[in-house]
Parts: sequence; C-alpha cells; structure tokens
Amino acid sequence: MAHPLTLLLVRHGQSEWNAAGLMQGQTPHIPLTDLGRSQAEAAAEELAGLAPGVLISSDLLRAVQTAEPCARTTGLPIVTTPALREQGYGVLEGRPSRELWDVVDWSDARWSAEGGESLAELHGRVEAYLKDLCAEPPADVIALVTHGDTIRAIQAVVAGLGPDAMPAVTPHNGSITRLEFCP
Repeated sequence: MAHPLTLLLVRHGQSEWNAAGLMQGQTPHIPLTDLGRSQAEAAAEELAGLAPGVLISSDLLRAVQTAEPCARTTGLPIVTTPALREQGYGVLEGRPSRELWDVVDWSDARWSAEGGESLAELHGRVEAYLKDLCAEPPADVIALVTHGDTIRAIQAVVAGLGPDAMPAVTPHNGSITRLEFCP
C-alpha cells in the first residue's frame, strides 16, 4: 500500500478580475490586486510552516504571482503546469459573473460554454494529473497553487466523488486547503 500524500491546495490571491466580478477561466494574463498580493504573502508564511517538499503552480499569471512569495518563503523552485489551470469558460471569459447565472447550467457537470470545458472535463483533467503525480510523487508534502474550481475538483477526486458531486463551496482567495490523499 502506498503511503499517503499531503496536498496543500493554495488558491491564488484576489485578481483584478475577481475584484471586478468578471469570469476568469483560463484567461492567462490577469494579475493580482494589492489585496491579492497581500493574500499571497500571508499564504506563503502559512505554507512555509507546513514544510512542502515541492511547489507546483498553474501556469496562469494569477497563480504564478501567488506562487512567487511561496517560493521565497519555502526556498522551493516553482514548477508550472497547465494541468492545474482553472476550468475554461471559453466565450464567457471576461463577462460579468452576475450575468452568467441565467446562461450557465450549473447543475449539469457535462455542460460547457462554447470553447470552454465542462466540470466533467475539469474533473477528468485533475484526476489524470493526480494519478500521474501519485505514480512518482516528488515529495510527501506537495503544495499546489491553483484556482477555485480546480481545488473543488481535486477535493472531489481525493474523496472518490465524480464531477456531479464536487463541493459547492469555493475556498477563499489566498487560503490553503490541506488534504491527505491515499492513492
């Protein structure tokens, strides 16, 4: 039996589009706000005390900008991967989130916007990534800097749940969610 891995899921700090209430998805260039940078610094301090052995980040700017202070406080290099990107919302990215409640079918895990990705596809992407990560774990404690929906998908995969049963609550910007994962 494989020994458990500890996953430290760091949600990126507040981005300019979070503050503006815009749907971000996989739009790559969205920077952190001043508050987001403060959240990233606070997460970095907390993360240093949890002693991860590796620091892996989504390759989207808001996650990388959150990972940078984490790298400074832990002394770890940042490894980036597109596997930890947020769910893609295609043509809906950049639109006000409040306008999307009547457009998006939040109850259907197979629904996706044009050019986007369904929750089922996000779940499958995360599940494949975790399977690869567990095949040859780079450390016993792994910090993953990522996004809200991606964290919810990781939580579902770790709990053995499908995309229809992902947690409803998205962790706050700059928060760390600790999971024990027994692959």
